Amino acid sequence: MNIKITGTGSYIPANVEKNEDFHNHEFLNSDGTIIKAPTEVIVKKFKAITGIGERRYAKNHLNTSDLASFAAEKAIENAKLNREDLDYIIVAHNYGDVRHDSVQSDTVPSMASRVKHLLRIKNPNCVAYDLLFGCPGWVQGVIQANAFIKAGIAKKCLVIGAETLSRIIDPHDRDSMIYSDGAGAVIIEDTEDEGGIISHKSATYAFDEAHFIYFGETYNPKIKEDRRYIKMYGRKIYEFALKNVPLAMKSCLEDSQVDIKDVKKILIHQANEKMDEAIVKRFYELHDMAMPEGIMPMSIAKLGNSSVATIPTLYDFILKGELENQNIQKGDIIMFASVGAGMNINAIVYKH
Repeated sequence: MNIKITGTGSYIPANVEKNEDFHNHEFLNSDGTIIKAPTEVIVKKFKAITGIGERRYAKNHLNTSDLASFAAEKAIENAKLNREDLDYIIVAHNYGDVRHDSVQSDTVPSMASRVKHLLRIKNPNCVAYDLLFGCPGWVQGVIQANAFIKAGIAKKCLVIGAETLSRIIDPHDRDSMIYSDGAGAVIIEDTEDEGGIISHKSATYAFDEAHFIYFGETYNPKIKEDRRYIKMYGRKIYEFALKNVPLAMKSCLEDSQVDIKDVKKILIHQANEKMDEAIVKRFYELHDMAMPEGIMPMSIAKLGNSSVATIPTLYDFILKGELENQNIQKGDIIMFASVGAGMNINAIVYKH
């Protein structure tokens, strides 16, 4: 049984929000006090740490489920699949449909049911459900699809990661510059082709770490609106990720029995350029090796952090030749790895 990704698709919103567009923001500390630095300096430091120069925001009339369906259409077309043959639609997200200028997240019906509706799939045996697993949600969806196919209860699955984080950011929080919108999708099937998913690893750390990423109030004490925004303890997340993600990747690689020297690419969740680089460097240090040049493709500079969408959009970009100096060839061993709210971690070793 060779369970492989047979089609990919992504949707990148047209609206570009550049770093300079934040120069008129009033950024505050978490206690509401003013940051004693010009906004231009804050933005410049942000770019140096995260590597983000711009990000994409969805147009006002589009929601997460719309973005997800656009990416799904492309993946279905790429796989040359009859959509009525799909057994599962798994949609990873975090906040559902947050309509423009709304303070509420709408998840009834589920994103997956909305996507199935938008795809005009009639087959009632195509089961559609949502997956909430923080930023590692898309990777976890791939792991679940793999399990369904191995168990013999599915043959073809559509796994989507979609998010519109621009709708839940606090304009007074420096971290608001990290987040973006987007969607990526893949078709997963049991094929006659060589390769596929070799091994996977997942973990949840929730004893002390559950609330490192949370929903909190604006940093502006003058605003009395009862609304919540995505918030995080950046330093704690960095330390957590640097300690635990390389170990999960190492465990996953050991289970695969693949030699680390045979790994051609590591597609890691595009969270923060410096953090991602530190994670991959640590992974190679655990094997007494230096991080190979070009091993870690990055899309964060132009696309920002779109949570569950970063890895599938990155994968789609590389396969379609849209990321400069990056390619994946048939037979290449690659790794997917992610960390995010929960705190959740996962990794997959995959032969393309």
